[in-house]
Amino acid sequence: MQHSAVPELAHTHTRPIHWVATAAAVAGVVALSPVLQPGSATAAQPSGTRAQSAPAAAAPPTTTGVTFPLQCGPLKAVVAKQASGDLDHDGLPETVAVVHCDGSMGTPPDAVYVLTRAAGTTASRVVATLVDPKDRYTVTDFTVRAGAVTATLLGYSSPAVPNCCPDLKGGAKWQWKNGAFIRSTPSQARGI
Repeated sequence: MQHSAVPELAHTHTRPIHWVATAAAVAGVVALSPVLQPGSATAAQPSGTRAQSAPAAAAPPTTTGVTFPLQCGPLKAVVAKQASGDLDHDGLPETVAVVHCDGSMGTPPDAVYVLTRAAGTTASRVVATLVDPKDRYTVTDFTVRAGAVTATLLGYSSPAVPNCCPDLKGGAKWQWKNGAFIRSTPSQARGI
């Protein structure tokens, strides 16, 4: 019989208490991360020049407090991803949010909503739906850049395909044209 040079370690055999401790540690790190952010940087103005104030950039709409048009029953809606940019070229940013119901099992379908703010208010509101959850897409590779929203959509070839295992993949791009978001890159679904 041959013995290992390294004795067996307690952590090589997982027990439920190990998973509980790991979950508690991860939750603690996530909870403390907003508090432990670095301070803002400041720069000194060169002497002899007068500082000129630039117009303050408008803050993008937030997803906090928004009621999304998503039917989740007893579950809550969760913002999985978000990005901001000036989509309608009015000089004010919009926020695009990927949202789904907080289901503990399977892969709930995503919805993609565009948020804006009415002039003179701080309240965000949904102004457009780019992906409807009834279409059963999962959104990946999501970006807002140069006035366009792009995403990869994972979908299903039939209702018989389980939510866990999408079998189609396609790209999508939306841009604001003539008062509406136009999907300019049709989804060319292909098997995955």
